[in-house]
Amino acid sequence: MTGLVFVASLLGAMGIGIPIAFALMLSGVAMMLLMGNLDANILAQRLVNGADSYPLMAIPFFLIAGELMNAGGLSRRIVNVALALVGHVRGGLGYVVIGTGLILASVSGSAIADTATLAVMLVPLMRDADYHMGRASGLMAATGIIAPVIPPSVGFIILGVTANISIVGLFFAGIVPGVMMGLSLMVAWWFLSKKETASVRLKLPRRDIPRTIVTAGWALMMPVIILAGLRFGIFTPTEAGVVAAAYAMFVGLFVYRELTLRGLYEALLAAGRLTAVIMLLVAASTISGFMLTISNMPAQLVSLLQPFIGSPILLMGMIVIAVFVVGTALDFAPSITILVPLLMPIVKAAGIDPVYFGVIFMMVNAVGLITPPVGTVLNTVCGISGVSMDEATKGAMPYLLAQMLLILLLVLFPALVTVPAKWLH
Repeated sequence: MTGLVFVASLLGAMGIGIPIAFALMLSGVAMMLLMGNLDANILAQRLVNGADSYPLMAIPFFLIAGELMNAGGLSRRIVNVALALVGHVRGGLGYVVIGTGLILASVSGSAIADTATLAVMLVPLMRDADYHMGRASGLMAATGIIAPVIPPSVGFIILGVTANISIVGLFFAGIVPGVMMGLSLMVAWWFLSKKETASVRLKLPRRDIPRTIVTAGWALMMPVIILAGLRFGIFTPTEAGVVAAAYAMFVGLFVYRELTLRGLYEALLAAGRLTAVIMLLVAASTISGFMLTISNMPAQLVSLLQPFIGSPILLMGMIVIAVFVVGTALDFAPSITILVPLLMPIVKAAGIDPVYFGVIFMMVNAVGLITPPVGTVLNTVCGISGVSMDEATKGAMPYLLAQMLLILLLVLFPALVTVPAKWLH
């Protein structure tokens, strides 16, 4: 009954236009009324405790780093490298989107921020070259959702805090699946680009390619510094965020000299706004998560899924379906803080590696970011490209299918995640 009240109150609040964060608070209040323990002190305490976490401090710093990369010219130089390498081949700008997205994902960890960066820089180029903008918009959105999987992932930070899983372990476990997401998009784009009649860019003279790469060297070193520092224990994930932000500021101000005081102010403001949205979602969802936990929902779920616990692959398949359905309506932050505490007892009972579960959970949630009716990443692309939501959704479907097939592959063969994770970490 508690679960039914939660779902009904949440969907009802969202249906009348209440923002998700406040809808989550209302659903928590509804469960309190049902259980007869409405207490304003619990609401305030859970809201504060939900955001009061040292590891979560990494989120604003990585978002600042991503914004400073845009304002300081680092992102543009990464795009230039991709254009120099593959911009001249058939469908080349599509490969530029994917390659650039992989690099940006290894810096900011935010799907919305990365997608906005890709769209702002590459939509004009793809439109001028007469690419089909529905397919192009779908590709940018599908590339943007790699950010929650490749370190430093904002989603992994929240998941690690919620489930008490090593954040560094999640980071390194996400590298290979994240790269595989990019490769699956390249395969899908290879087939779809045959339908394109877009013009092909002139090939950059071979002697100019090394110069382009060297010019972008400072930008390309950023993810290397972050991963190396985490791998060798030089800094924690939170400290890595500070290092990334400081590095991006230094390069933008003193190396490329494109970061102005006004640009710095706007970057900090944009990162602050996005941080506020994410942290409010995290804090609000802890109320509902707490009420679901004390209502004995985890034990009920374990009992319900008991027949599947003996088959980890079948259980993961069921979890993937459930998370995918939830992800079409909720952003990844509330999905993590609500579902993970419910699912972790089942995962542990089945003997599934928590880090492996975290990676699959995050991948499925990422796919939800380009799935109607919410599809926040898809909405971001539409807002920049001017493409209708229907057209962008149709354009994203082949890439969504490619990502779901990849998730199915990783569910059937968990070693594709666990073995590289142990080797890298």
